[in-house]
Amino acid sequence: MRNLYKTSLISVLACILLLNESTACAFEFKNPFKRKAKEHVEEIKNNNENIENAETPAVYSPEEEYTGDSDAVHIKDIEIYGNNLIETSFIKSQLSSKEGYPFNRKNVANDLNKLYKSGYFTQNIRALPIKLDNGNVKLRIIVEENPPIEGFFITGNKSLSTYEIMEILKDLEGKPQNILAINAAIESIQELYAGKGYILAKVTNLQDDPDNIITIKINEGIIGDIKVEGNNKTKDFIVKRNILQAPGEVYNENLMRADIMRLMGTQAFKDVQREIKLDEETGLYDIIVQLDEQRTGRVSLGVGIDSSSGFFGSVGFGENNFRGLGQKLNLNVMAGTGILMHDSSVLRRANLQAELSFLEPHFKSDNQSLGFRAFARNFGSYQVPLAIEERYGGDITISRAFKKAKNLSGNFSVGVENVHLKEGDWSKISSLYNQRGIPLSEREKQLEGGFYARVMPSIVYDTRDNIINTRHGVLAKVSLEEAFSFSDADSYGKLNGVLKKFIPAGRKSSLVLTARGGGKINGDLPEFAAYTLGGPYSLRGFNIAEAGSGNGFMMGSAEFRFPIPFLDRLTSNSFLNNIRIAGFVDGGKVFSSTLTDRLYDRPGYGITAGVGLRLFVPGLGAINLDYGIPLTNTKGSGSGGFFTFGMGDYL
Repeated sequence: MRNLYKTSLISVLACILLLNESTACAFEFKNPFKRKAKEHVEEIKNNNENIENAETPAVYSPEEEYTGDSDAVHIKDIEIYGNNLIETSFIKSQLSSKEGYPFNRKNVANDLNKLYKSGYFTQNIRALPIKLDNGNVKLRIIVEENPPIEGFFITGNKSLSTYEIMEILKDLEGKPQNILAINAAIESIQELYAGKGYILAKVTNLQDDPDNIITIKINEGIIGDIKVEGNNKTKDFIVKRNILQAPGEVYNENLMRADIMRLMGTQAFKDVQREIKLDEETGLYDIIVQLDEQRTGRVSLGVGIDSSSGFFGSVGFGENNFRGLGQKLNLNVMAGTGILMHDSSVLRRANLQAELSFLEPHFKSDNQSLGFRAFARNFGSYQVPLAIEERYGGDITISRAFKKAKNLSGNFSVGVENVHLKEGDWSKISSLYNQRGIPLSEREKQLEGGFYARVMPSIVYDTRDNIINTRHGVLAKVSLEEAFSFSDADSYGKLNGVLKKFIPAGRKSSLVLTARGGGKINGDLPEFAAYTLGGPYSLRGFNIAEAGSGNGFMMGSAEFRFPIPFLDRLTSNSFLNNIRIAGFVDGGKVFSSTLTDRLYDRPGYGITAGVGLRLFVPGLGAINLDYGIPLTNTKGSGSGGFFTFGMGDYL
């Protein structure tokens, strides 16, 4: 939108200046009507072009030009008449003709045209050059200001407050109506809307009331209907429940972008696009969501490596759009060689596990999900030395994102689990007990398991900018675990917390600061449930649990992540360009050490440093590969270091 007023062609009366004391000549713009704010914004663009393209006034013809010595006639003084609201200094600043400059009619005519284009004045602008006794002239500029703006009345705004809009318009009040200034303000209003995601909002009507109050009508862009196309398997209502905007609301591109990301997160679609169409009859906008579905069922065979499972093979079945309802069903069976680079406390034994899970992403409401899980595991325990640990059970988890606190979500899990520990190498463990002078009766306590009912509420706060290569934001979690025993074992409770702070560094690098802590809050912790230090999610550079275990712990780490230098100049491959190199330092301590620390002479604390890689594999997520070196020695690690493998920003 450019111009608020309708203009006529500039009409200029030419006159001939007779250089005598009694004669003065005026050249002026005629004003056939007073300009007011137009009711129809559609004319603004054409009107504005009239002003911008107006020719310099033809004040005189070439044969009428003064033929004397041009250097002999100078402007002695410039007087401004007719201005009430516009400062004289502003008017003079628009003139190329200055006091002491040679008088030139073309320059004066151009100055009048420039004043008119400033937008504050009508076309009735005149210049009177008056001859003085010394042969110079006094230039008198007479202007006529546009009617003043007494105020604005805003209608149609719901998404933005009148106060926000008036912040743009307030400087125009009390000044003459100005073509350019009002148009610039209208553009700023629409840019304000667009900056907040309301890209359809526009000023549709302007009216100058008789009392000089300008009424501005805004159409913010109301959604008429949301239509879905391209979904053959997925039900329409499943797609629409992932679109949080609804008919009757003001369209917001930022919300639609989040809706599209939510749809892509279901893994049911290859691509999601949106199209906006105006219904000419209703003036409302139809939003068309265009989908490209993908095959969501899969059978997978895989091999890999993990710090706790070792080299493993897996087979699985998954369906990310079960029955076309957006539900997720997964079954995975895995067999691994066991903990990699383990010390003498871990029994060499295969890691076997199976898990069946089901997720309803929209349970009762759009911001709530419900998940079921059943699992079974058999492995060489890394917390109870030389023992075989068997676990089986299941749980139900309700997760909820809080609408009034968009970065906050909560989880509540209830489940049952049977933990059974049995002897794996009696000869070695009995020998170790004897060497340390510990009664063998203590071994029974180490092998204590039980059947537990668990209640696990948690709160997560997440402001990360993205999950692939996070550069700024906070990720925090506080969780409680209450385990109620239905056997001879004791019940117990644990409280845990983690805080991650991401700080941008340079264009693509980041500093990650992490603090973790936890401790027993009631009962006696069985050794299989003790806190440990060492491994991929605590002190990298130590084996799992090698630095110590106990009833509580605290640790911190600092990590600097940066891209491979110059790689983005050599390739545009997103996988390669998402790789990050990391340098880190970890430090931590356990409290109330377990019997295992006595058996293996573990210090209960540690400091490590190292380097690693951060990879993002589609379908798997973030993978961490680290090599750490202990800066405080333990009997098991000596002066060497270890590789560890982990998944993402572990909570």
